[in-house]
Parts: sequence; C-alpha cells; structure tokens
Amino acid sequence: MKDSHNCIERVMHHDCPVCFEFIFDTTKDITVLPCGHTIHLECVEEMEQHLQYACPVCSKSYCDTSRVWERLDQEVASTPMPQIYQNKMVWILCNDCGETSEVNFHIVALKCLKCGSYNTRQTQGGPTSCSSRIEEMVK
Repeated sequence: MKDSHNCIERVMHHDCPVCFEFIFDTTKDITVLPCGHTIHLECVEEMEQHLQYACPVCSKSYCDTSRVWERLDQEVASTPMPQIYQNKMVWILCNDCGETSEVNFHIVALKCLKCGSYNTRQTQGGPTSCSSRIEEMVK
C-alpha cells in the first residue's frame, strides 16, 4: 500500500472541489482519484454526466480516456484549418504527464506529443500572435 498511491497529507480535511461540502464530516460515499485527491462519489458521477474526466483540483485525467482521445483524433483529422492557422505553432502543457511541447495549433484540440493526451492547455502562442498577419490580410 505504501508505494501504490499518491499520498496527500490531510487529504480528507478539505471541501469537496465540486459541491464544497467538508469531506471529513460527510456521510456521503467518497472516492480517492488516482492523483490522490478525494471527492464525493456522486460528484464524480455528476462530472462524468457532463463529460468532465479530469480532477477539479489538479486537472489530471482520473479514468481511461483513450476512447475520447480516439474520437478527438478523428475530429481533428476531419476538420480542416483555415490557411492562416495551418502552420501556426503553439506551446502546450499536458495536464496528465506534465510535458511542455510545441505543437501545431488546431481549433478542435491540442494533443500532447509525449503521452497522446488531449488534456492539455495552451501556454504560449495565442490568437494575438496571429493578429498582425490578420491585420495585413485585411488591409
């Protein structure tokens, strides 16, 4: 047990990140996510009903999302990008593996080069970096 989980000190002494009820005093069922954070089981089920598969505290995926990523692969492949964005590169941070990488921008989603997750956030190279080219095209 010692090496089989992520230990977070006083993990039960905080509010549920979804409903804000104090976890330590709750009478509801709780679950420990793979990242080590605790949450009410019914709150996890509600998140899943809204297609939310990431821990609300640390943003790591808490379940097998491979089928979701496969569907996103198909959606990205079938969605052509406008010419102005075809060669645009942006920096992302993967919420699952922590890798930072430069990837081709896509309006649908941004995929981690290391682990293949779409659970990413753009960190640099936002739309403002294209604004000067857009202004030139409009002139």
